Amino acid sequence: MKTFFLGAAAAALLHITPTVVLVKRQDAVARLLPGADNFAVRELHLSSADSRRLHDAVGWEPPDGVVTFYVGKHQGQVTGALIFMRVDCQHGPIELAIGYDPRGTIRGVEVTKATVEMKPWIVEALRAGLANEYHGLAVAEAPSGAEKVNRGSARCRDIWRS
Repeated sequence: MKTFFLGAAAAALLHITPTVVLVKRQDAVARLLPGADNFAVRELHLSSADSRRLHDAVGWEPPDGVVTFYVGKHQGQVTGALIFMRVDCQHGPIELAIGYDPRGTIRGVEVTKATVEMKPWIVEALRAGLANEYHGLAVAEAPSGAEKVNRGSARCRDIWRS
């Protein structure tokens, strides 16, 4: 009985909730790499210093220092690239699919996975237009998507700022 209560207390403290799929990966690929009928995987191996700089700049670090891009092509021409990014925050992980056009600007962002707990907040934020604010954003531009989230929904804003 003691083990049961310790396990329940540990689970409550760790705040673990299951992950749910919001958008299937193949659907995200179809939307973010439109027209592509040929795909290639490209891995970029970062040095530990580059990985740390990336973490300091955007709060994300690729697992094992490897960034995996999926490049879409149609008739030999690049239509864009896509990256799946896992972001860990206080309420659990979120997986994002970020699509880029051939010029390197963001074509779109899809939230592919989140925890059960965060799903309502994320759905609310997406309905408010959060992901739309990233469309057309250049690499050097700062995102302003958090302003689109309903002002009464502080939890949603906090998630996207973390």
